[in-house]
Amino acid sequence: MKFHEDDRAQRLLDLFPIEGQVNVSYVNSTEHIVAWHRHKIQDDYWCCLKGSFKVGLSDGVEVLWQYLSDKNFSVLHIPPPLWHGYKALEPGSIMLYYLTKKYNPNDEWKVLPGYFKEDWSTKSQ
Repeated sequence: MKFHEDDRAQRLLDLFPIEGQVNVSYVNSTEHIVAWHRHKIQDDYWCCLKGSFKVGLSDGVEVLWQYLSDKNFSVLHIPPPLWHGYKALEPGSIMLYYLTKKYNPNDEWKVLPGYFKEDWSTKSQ
């Protein structure tokens, strides 16, 4: 098991000795956007264990929004080559994610938030 920390989150990586990889991210900031990236080989499966997340998914043309929360438990499947990323909506949110392959930096492509002209803000009614 590995530990990684940066301005966005603290992460426990590669929790179990399996073919894929199970990770946990503890996200304390609601200001940081962890986006955008995609893979050509691995699938991601995300679920929120605590708090809530705004998740962006894009085929490169359109951005769709999903919401993951501990109040409405679900698992989000993200197949390649969808662009994806997230923003915590509550401090102290926790994301559990399963990768079908061990993390490989050669299977990850990144662009900055705003690349698709998307709006990550929280809308007031």
